[in-house]
Amino acid sequence: MNPRPAENATADNFRQASATALRLLARREHSEQELRYKLRSRGYAECLVENVLSSLREEGALSDCRYTESYVLTRYEHGFGPLRIVAELRERGVSPVLIDDVLASPGFDWEQSAWRQRLKRFGSGVPQDFSERARQMRFLQQRGFDNEQIRAALADETEAAG
Repeated sequence: MNPRPAENATADNFRQASATALRLLARREHSEQELRYKLRSRGYAECLVENVLSSLREEGALSDCRYTESYVLTRYEHGFGPLRIVAELRERGVSPVLIDDVLASPGFDWEQSAWRQRLKRFGSGVPQDFSERARQMRFLQQRGFDNEQIRAALADETEAAG
């Protein structure tokens, strides 16, 4: 029996899986874990998927670093805080070290972002009663801001100056 047909089938499968992966990456960046899941759900064998991912990494088409930078910037611009972004990226299989590196980069003012979200949702003026203050704090917590960022967003000008 001639091994050529099996080799051709394997090469064809590799090309098909690579083309599928590239179509997915052309739409948006994906983490390695997301792309692995999508290829496996389309019926590609595990070893084939790993070979495709390795090839894409070598070519520079697949990069968890680039994905993380893009994801963090998008979520930051949509008003989400660092705690929520970290949780979402961990779900997508991004390494905690990479997440920390991207979040620590200059250009992200989380306190300012929390303040903008509070202003956008609740308007100007700091809440005076406890229940309204608690409601605004819960909103900012759900957006993924930490306690320090929330306190800064709820501080009035006299507290900030003193």
